[in-house]
Amino acid sequence: MSVPEVIPIGHEPDHRTSTIGRWRGGQFFASVTAAFPEGWSGDDWQSRKRWYAVLHRFDGAGRHLDSHIRFTGTTAGGEGKAVDAARLLLAEWLDALPERQYQDITIAPFEVRFEGALFGLVVEEDVDEGEGDGEGDGVWAEFHPDGLGFEAPWNGCYDT
Repeated sequence: MSVPEVIPIGHEPDHRTSTIGRWRGGQFFASVTAAFPEGWSGDDWQSRKRWYAVLHRFDGAGRHLDSHIRFTGTTAGGEGKAVDAARLLLAEWLDALPERQYQDITIAPFEVRFEGALFGLVVEEDVDEGEGDGEGDGVWAEFHPDGLGFEAPWNGCYDT
Protein backbone atom coordinates (compact mmCIF):
# COMPACT_ATOMS: atom_id res chain seq x y z
CA MET A 1 0.00 0.00 0.00
CA SER A 2 1.44 3.40 -0.92
CA VAL A 3 1.36 6.58 1.11
CA PRO A 4 -1.87 8.52 0.47
CA GLU A 5 -1.68 12.08 -0.91
CA VAL A 6 -3.14 13.37 2.36
CA ILE A 7 -2.53 11.60 5.65
CA PRO A 8 -5.15 11.44 8.40
CA ILE A 9 -4.00 12.42 11.89
CA GLY A 10 -6.36 11.70 14.76
CA HIS A 11 -6.98 14.27 17.48
CA GLU A 12 -6.28 12.80 20.92
CA PRO A 13 -7.03 15.13 23.84
CA ASP A 14 -4.32 15.02 26.53
CA HIS A 15 -1.90 13.22 24.20
CA ARG A 16 0.64 14.14 21.51
CA THR A 17 -2.02 15.33 19.03
CA SER A 18 -4.12 17.38 21.44
CA THR A 19 -3.39 20.66 19.63
CA ILE A 20 -4.45 19.83 16.07
CA GLY A 21 -7.62 20.81 14.28
CA ARG A 22 -9.36 23.24 12.00
CA TRP A 23 -9.74 27.00 11.91
CA ARG A 24 -11.42 29.44 9.54
CA GLY A 25 -8.43 29.33 7.16
CA GLY A 26 -8.01 25.54 7.05
CA GLN A 27 -6.24 23.10 9.35
CA PHE A 28 -3.39 23.27 11.87
CA PHE A 29 -0.87 21.12 13.73
CA ALA A 30 0.69 22.75 16.80
CA SER A 31 3.18 21.39 19.30
CA VAL A 32 5.93 22.07 21.77
CA THR A 33 8.83 19.93 20.66
CA ALA A 34 12.59 19.52 20.87
CA ALA A 35 15.00 19.04 17.99
CA PHE A 36 18.66 18.48 17.37
CA PRO A 37 20.36 19.97 14.30
CA GLU A 38 20.44 17.47 11.42
CA GLY A 39 23.60 15.42 11.37
CA TRP A 40 24.61 16.39 14.89
CA SER A 41 26.37 13.87 17.12
CA GLY A 42 28.38 14.34 20.24
CA ASP A 43 28.41 14.30 24.00
CA ASP A 44 27.08 17.76 24.82
CA TRP A 45 23.45 16.88 23.98
CA GLN A 46 21.92 19.18 26.64
CA SER A 47 23.17 22.31 24.88
CA ARG A 48 22.18 20.95 21.44
CA LYS A 49 18.64 19.87 22.40
CA ARG A 50 16.66 22.93 21.38
CA TRP A 51 13.01 23.54 22.37
CA TYR A 52 10.48 25.12 20.02
CA ALA A 53 6.91 26.32 19.79
CA VAL A 54 5.59 25.16 16.41
CA LEU A 55 2.41 25.98 14.49
CA HIS A 56 1.98 24.53 11.00
CA ARG A 57 -1.01 25.80 9.02
CA PHE A 58 -2.66 24.11 6.04
CA ASP A 59 -5.47 24.97 3.67
CA GLY A 60 -8.76 23.06 3.78
CA ALA A 61 -7.41 20.40 1.41
CA GLY A 62 -4.36 19.79 3.65
CA ARG A 63 -1.69 21.61 1.62
CA HIS A 64 0.96 23.36 3.73
CA LEU A 65 0.51 27.14 3.93
CA ASP A 66 3.15 28.21 6.43
CA SER A 67 4.93 27.38 9.67
CA HIS A 68 5.56 29.51 12.73
CA ILE A 69 8.56 28.12 14.61
CA ARG A 70 10.25 29.84 17.53
CA PHE A 71 13.21 28.69 19.61
CA THR A 72 12.56 29.03 23.36
CA GLY A 73 15.70 27.56 24.96
CA THR A 74 17.90 24.50 25.39
CA THR A 75 17.79 21.66 27.85
CA ALA A 76 21.12 22.94 29.25
CA GLY A 77 19.52 26.33 29.91
CA GLY A 78 16.68 24.75 31.84
CA GLU A 79 14.30 22.39 30.07
CA GLY A 80 11.31 23.38 32.21
CA LYS A 81 11.87 27.06 31.49
CA ALA A 82 12.16 26.42 27.73
CA VAL A 83 9.07 24.20 27.64
CA ASP A 84 7.01 26.68 29.68
CA ALA A 85 8.01 29.53 27.35
CA ALA A 86 7.08 27.43 24.30
CA ARG A 87 3.69 26.52 25.83
CA LEU A 88 2.89 30.18 26.52
CA LEU A 89 3.82 31.23 23.01
CA LEU A 90 1.89 28.35 21.45
CA ALA A 91 -1.21 29.28 23.48
CA GLU A 92 -1.01 32.82 22.06
CA TRP A 93 -0.70 31.53 18.50
CA LEU A 94 -3.62 29.13 18.93
CA ASP A 95 -5.81 31.81 20.52
CA ALA A 96 -5.22 33.94 17.41
CA LEU A 97 -6.69 31.27 15.07
CA PRO A 98 -10.28 32.36 14.32
CA GLU A 99 -12.96 29.71 14.82
CA ARG A 100 -10.41 27.18 16.12
CA GLN A 101 -11.73 23.67 16.80
CA TYR A 102 -9.63 20.75 17.98
CA GLN A 103 -10.35 17.71 15.82
CA ASP A 104 -8.88 15.20 13.35
CA ILE A 105 -6.98 16.59 10.38
CA THR A 106 -5.85 15.29 7.00
CA ILE A 107 -2.67 16.87 5.60
CA ALA A 108 -0.19 16.35 2.77
CA PRO A 109 3.49 15.65 3.42
CA PHE A 110 5.71 18.75 3.68
CA GLU A 111 9.16 19.78 4.90
CA VAL A 112 10.50 22.92 6.57
CA ARG A 113 14.03 23.42 7.80
CA PHE A 114 14.63 25.83 10.66
CA GLU A 115 17.94 26.44 12.44
CA GLY A 116 19.39 23.27 10.96
CA ALA A 117 16.50 21.02 12.07
CA LEU A 118 13.83 19.26 10.02
CA PHE A 119 10.16 20.00 10.73
CA GLY A 120 7.28 18.46 8.82
CA LEU A 121 5.43 15.34 7.73
CA VAL A 122 7.97 13.43 5.66
CA VAL A 123 7.50 10.21 3.70
CA GLU A 124 10.13 7.70 4.80
CA GLU A 125 11.12 4.40 3.22
CA ASP A 126 13.06 1.56 4.80
CA VAL A 127 15.47 0.05 2.29
CA ASP A 128 15.28 -3.32 4.10
CA GLU A 129 11.66 -4.26 3.43
CA GLY A 130 12.21 -7.99 3.91
CA GLU A 131 10.36 -8.24 7.23
CA GLY A 132 6.81 -7.55 8.33
CA ASP A 133 3.29 -8.46 7.27
CA GLY A 134 3.54 -7.15 3.70
CA GLU A 135 0.95 -4.36 4.09
CA GLY A 136 2.75 -1.06 3.61
CA ASP A 137 6.03 -2.54 4.79
CA GLY A 138 8.90 -0.12 4.71
CA VAL A 139 6.87 3.02 3.89
CA TRP A 140 5.46 5.47 6.40
CA ALA A 141 5.12 9.17 7.12
CA GLU A 142 7.06 10.62 10.04
CA PHE A 143 6.17 13.89 11.74
CA HIS A 144 9.51 15.58 12.53
CA PRO A 145 10.84 16.38 15.05
CA ASP A 146 7.88 15.18 17.12
CA GLY A 147 8.64 11.54 16.33
CA LEU A 148 5.10 10.51 15.34
CA GLY A 149 4.96 7.75 12.73
CA PHE A 150 1.91 7.10 10.54
CA GLU A 151 1.49 4.00 8.39
CA ALA A 152 -1.01 1.64 6.77
CA PRO A 153 -3.91 1.32 7.26
CA TRP A 154 -3.63 5.16 7.40
CA ASN A 155 -6.35 5.56 10.03
CA GLY A 156 -4.93 8.57 11.90
CA CYS A 157 -3.22 6.54 14.64
CA TYR A 158 0.50 7.06 15.27
CA ASP A 159 3.49 5.20 16.73
CA THR A 160 6.27 6.90 18.66
